[in-house]
Amino acid sequence: MTPNCTSASRSSGSATSSFAAGRDRDFRSAAPLPELCVAALKLRRDQQDADRSRTAGAWVDTGLVFITRHGTAVEPRNCSFDRCIRRARVPRITVHGTRKTCGSQLAALDVHPRVAMQILRHSKIAVTMEIYTEVPSAATRAALRKLGQWLGS
Repeated sequence: MTPNCTSASRSSGSATSSFAAGRDRDFRSAAPLPELCVAALKLRRDQQDADRSRTAGAWVDTGLVFITRHGTAVEPRNCSFDRCIRRARVPRITVHGTRKTCGSQLAALDVHPRVAMQILRHSKIAVTMEIYTEVPSAATRAALRKLGQWLGS
């Protein structure tokens, strides 16, 4: 684990257990997180504590991180991804697009594909490399320049 990272485990619960079924082998194992994410999760915990105190005895303690203001699991019928991105004032992107962006950014940062595979929680490297990674054209040009230099020497 790198010095600027910590780890977190995913909580179990009705909302995540169906999502996890049949997916990655080590879905519930700890995943390294950058400090930026840790800070955001701590802020989220503080928000949950405030929501918990406001709801008095109506709070449902699920152990999940992303929940409704009453503590219940976020489900398609009670949360809209589109509504969340409008509130955050960020460009529209699908949930799949957020994962693909992460994979492409990791590739642009020269992160080893196996490490990217672990971060994205894939069980097969082919999924990471063929579906979730786009190499930027500048990187492609740089690679071809290197190849040309090597072939010319």
